[in-house]
Parts: sequence; structure tokens; C-alpha cells
Amino acid sequence: MANVSPLAAVPRALVTAMLAAGMIGAVQADERPDLEGLWTNSSLTGLTRPSGVDQLVVTAEEALQIAANTSIAGLPADQIDAPESTNPGTAPPAGSFDFGLRGYNDFWIDPGSTLAQVRGEFRTSYIIDPADGRIPRLENPRVSFEDRGFGMRYVTGEGDARGPEALPLAERCLIGFGNTAGPGMMGTLYNSTYQFVQTDDYFMILVEMVNDARIIPLYDSAEEARANTRPAEWQQWFGDSRGWDEGDTLVVETVNVRPLQMEQSSVQITSDGRITERFSRHSDSEIVYQFTVEDDNLYSQPWTAELSYRTMDDGPMYEYACHEGNYAMPGILAGARRAEAEAAGEL
Repeated sequence: MANVSPLAAVPRALVTAMLAAGMIGAVQADERPDLEGLWTNSSLTGLTRPSGVDQLVVTAEEALQIAANTSIAGLPADQIDAPESTNPGTAPPAGSFDFGLRGYNDFWIDPGSTLAQVRGEFRTSYIIDPADGRIPRLENPRVSFEDRGFGMRYVTGEGDARGPEALPLAERCLIGFGNTAGPGMMGTLYNSTYQFVQTDDYFMILVEMVNDARIIPLYDSAEEARANTRPAEWQQWFGDSRGWDEGDTLVVETVNVRPLQMEQSSVQITSDGRITERFSRHSDSEIVYQFTVEDDNLYSQPWTAELSYRTMDDGPMYEYACHEGNYAMPGILAGARRAEAEAAGEL
């Protein structure tokens, strides 16, 4: 791979301003954990614990049984490989069996085949605290996000199509769906491959879905990192992330995630909240990854999730050409305009 600076694509004037403001830090990398390489976090484990499952850790036999009954994209396990029900050349009606995974052949679905393993243990949820594996949401949150209903839209085909900005971020190919890039990174239906790159000054995470990249400046301490918070007005995708070492763990703290991203995130924070990620090398083939979510506006207590990244020996990381040949958006908008015209008696 070419030795290209992570700042190569940043305008020179902006780099100069960042240097002057002390936003680009430097740390000693002598004892930093080695996290470089290609990794995957694919699994059938979800963020929260399934109904009827009480334990975080289960046996291999129990893990097989849970995996066999795990739904994917809202479809029951016994329907995932079922044949499509429509006649060739005809469109399925909204809400029919053919929606959801039937939106494209399930040949492309690759979420993993087993529950997540962390340090050799099969896990039933990513959440490890609280002990019940549930997100401790406030009954009356102080801040609310608009619910654009991406999950229901995916299964039913029905949703807001007033204009391109009304479509979910994933359909617009702006960022990946399912929190693949985080903060609070988790696998999804496919393309759960990551490349981690380290330099003395930066930790870079390249996410296969949809070629999202997080370039995280590194500092000598938490105090120095927090002193170099970027202006709140920037409101970047994936937020303002800064990192430092704590022993053999790389810690990354993120604030100020763009509100539009939070509307469609399963790991939400407001402008007052923060997400703290921890990367620890457990073995040659495993990185243990934790993230803790803190926000008094949304949650009754901080909560923590844990999963692992496993080595990808066979690679490679593929280009996710989300917009290449993508006629979904013009088709959705054209269909919505036609439906409006028919309803108005114009056709």
C-alpha cells in the first residue's frame, strides 16, 4: 500500500489552521497495541439480548440453537432461504413476503453464521452492562430524534419519498447502514470487513460498507485529547473522535456526532453525550472491542457493549460501489410522483 498521509486529501489551508490550533497531536507509539490489518466483526449476535434468553454467555450447543432461530433483516430464520413468491417479471405488492430480503437475492446476504465469540465465549448480546443486555432508555427522554423508519421501510417498501433528502442515509449512499462505522461499530448484513492503519499520529479505520473512513488523531493523554476538541459547528459524520493509550489499550472518545446520523443510529447520543471505544489486542487473531455510551438526555445510566474483531487471512477488502448503476432513488421518486398524480386524477 502506498505511503500516503491521512491528511493528503485535506485542503492545505485547513491543515495549517488545524496545526496552529493544536488539533493535530503526536504520541509515542513504542508501546501502542498493534491493531493493523484486515478484520471482521460479522456474527449473528445483535446489540440487545433476544427475548427469552437470560444469559450473556452460552455453551457451543446453546449458541448453535440460538443461531438457528435468529431472524435476519426481520425475516424469521425458516423463511430466509425460502423461494420468492412472485411470478417472474411482476413486482411484489407492498408488505408482501417478497419485500425485505426479497429486495435482492439472499445470495448476497453474509451476516455471519454463528453467535459472536469474545475471548472464546459465545455471546448472546453485544451489551454486557446492564446485565440484562438491554439499552437503558429513559421513559421520557429529554431529547428526541426524528424516526425515519428505515427498518420498516426496508421490509414494507413504504416510506417518505417527498424528495431525495427524505430517503435514509444508506439509500442515499452517504454512510453505511447498521452502525458499521460507528461510533459503536457493529457488523451488519454483509461487507463487515475493516482495515485498521496506525501511524505515530493517527489511527485510521476504513470500513468496507460504504468505504467509510474514520481518521482519528492520537494524543499523549485524555486531557490533551479533550483539549483539542474540534469546533462544535463542524458536526461531522461519525463525530469528533480523538484517541490516546491507556496501557495496552487504545481509547477513542467521540462527541458531536452529526444529528442527521443519530436519527438512524442504534447507538444514539445528543450534543451532551459521548461514546468511548476501547481496542485491546487479545491474541494474534482477535481484537476485543468495547464501547460505552453516556448521555443523561437519553439513558438512565451509561451502558457498554463488547465484541471482537477477527483476522481476515484471505481478504481482500472490496470496493463498495454504492452508487454504481444505482437507479433506486430515481425509481423511488418517480414512482412516488406517479402515485401522487394518480391520486390527484391527473393520470
